Amino acid sequence: MIKDHSFLLEGNRTGILLIHGLTGTPNEMRGLARKFNQQGYTVYSVQLAGHCGTVEDLVKTNWKAWYASVCAGAEKLKQHVDEIFVGGLSMGSLLALNYAIEHSDVKGVICYSPTFKYDGWSIPRWSKLAAPWILPTVYHLKIGRKLMFDEAEPYGIYNENLRKRIVQSMHHGDSSEAGLPGNPWHSLYHMQRLSNHVKRNLYKIKTATLCLHAYEDDIAHRKNSQLIYDRVQGPKKLVWLKKSYHMITIDNDRQQVIDESLNFIHTYSALFQASSAS
Repeated sequence: MIKDHSFLLEGNRTGILLIHGLTGTPNEMRGLARKFNQQGYTVYSVQLAGHCGTVEDLVKTNWKAWYASVCAGAEKLKQHVDEIFVGGLSMGSLLALNYAIEHSDVKGVICYSPTFKYDGWSIPRWSKLAAPWILPTVYHLKIGRKLMFDEAEPYGIYNENLRKRIVQSMHHGDSSEAGLPGNPWHSLYHMQRLSNHVKRNLYKIKTATLCLHAYEDDIAHRKNSQLIYDRVQGPKKLVWLKKSYHMITIDNDRQQVIDESLNFIHTYSALFQASSAS
């Protein structure tokens, strides 16, 4: 049985639900969570189904199970707060967007390096071209359950010293610390299905949306964020980051990511506006 590494940091009546990416862990959101909590907010970092275990644990799940984890996390957070913002990293952004599609009471969505597909400059050209047809084929033929797309340099991290530490953690055997060292093909298929579902329904999002994306993202091209900006219907902002790669929550532009996020939450929090007025 997989240990639950989700964590709750209690604060005021405004809540922030944080969602990690595919093969990631709640731990990758801990730095953001602490900064938000230091500003008074209640933060819950959720663990997605099948994550923080083995490859076999992950491939037993699908995107609907991951999304069910998000819904359960939101319900837990709502027991402590009166309003919530939802933020996700990479694939976690898609799950955050899907939650906003289905729950109009969300005050805002924050997308950190949103990833509809892996199309950044470090992704092999054959992978970009083959993924749309090879992933469904492999999945439906029930083959290659242990096949993985291994991550490669620069592993989503611009900062070289930080990169070395993260890579060491990825390969030391405990996936709850830094995630798995690659993406299972079967899980990528389910991410593909999630991606298609969210893209079709982005127009339904009327809540405020913030996208932050590295301009030279090595894993997900910046057009992933541009797509969201172009299709959502509510207030929106798009921020390009110049000194980071995919993992913007821990890379060189981390402080800008924190500042932009807090400004966004301050702007759209009904409770913050009410307290300021009084």
